[in-house]
Amino acid sequence: MKIEYLGHSAFRITGSKTIIIDPFLNKNPRACLKASDIKKADIVLVTHGHGDHLGDSMEICKNTGAIFVAIHELTLYAQENGLTKTEGMNIGGTIEIDGIQITAVRADHSSCINVMDKGGYSGGNPIGFVVRERNKAFYHAGDTGLFKDMKLIGELYKPDVALLPIGSRYTMGPREAAYAAKYIKSKIVVPMHYNTTHLIRQNPSEFKMFVNELELDTEVRILEPGDYLEV
Repeated sequence: MKIEYLGHSAFRITGSKTIIIDPFLNKNPRACLKASDIKKADIVLVTHGHGDHLGDSMEICKNTGAIFVAIHELTLYAQENGLTKTEGMNIGGTIEIDGIQITAVRADHSSCINVMDKGGYSGGNPIGFVVRERNKAFYHAGDTGLFKDMKLIGELYKPDVALLPIGSRYTMGPREAAYAAKYIKSKIVVPMHYNTTHLIRQNPSEFKMFVNELELDTEVRILEPGDYLEV
């Protein structure tokens, strides 16, 4: 499984299928590519309706034929915007697409989309995703604060890699994210959702320092847009 960081909270996961998560690309000054550069995608996961996560997901689905996966209300919005291949979920549920298990898990955040003039849909609850394929799993926390049930995510799904926001202001900061890593107990943690704008300016080395202070058996991998790791 190859996990490539595209910037902000966007990732491309390549295994038996190509999965894109939260593709905020065209309007992201730190993204390593544009939506039009993605020629292949099988599944697009969207954690919530904010523009820096919904991003270019629908354009990518239309260009590639990928399945749009999100909280139920957000898939209704996608359908209103012309997508025919969608899979709605809710917190705690699991779906399977071509052998890939996708579980929607809790995220403590807000969510909205401006669709009150198109049927009155809300953005639904924000979520994170645990994705499992064969004997590998990763957890994308989405936008979230720290919550103690992250320990259950670690115990139930045992993700090899956890992708955690550290930007503060709108999500966890570095210290809180280190405690999230303590609860989840992944072999590898990757910081995300930072330094896209001045409002979420953070030094990822500070996150690594907090993880080290907690003496966790966890490797912190700091990725720049375009970097990747393999598990």
